[in-house]
Amino acid sequence: MRYERISIDPHICSGKPCIRGTRIMVTNILGLIAGGYTNDPILQTYPELTREDIAAALDYVSQVVDEDKVIPRA
Repeated sequence: MRYERISIDPHICSGKPCIRGTRIMVTNILGLIAGGYTNDPILQTYPELTREDIAAALDYVSQVVDEDKVIPRA
């Protein structure tokens, strides 16, 4: 499976994509990156994560965005 570090389970975080084995949602990681955090502060905030988890979250999002049809807001 391509996204072995990402899990989507309807019983965990309402089915939102999370880092496997945690309740850390991919959107949490993206929010930190959007807020200017780099890998080291993210790893300090979530010590159970690895650099590979962060990279997997970014890879997952880039693929999802690429697959979705984006409709600009008027």
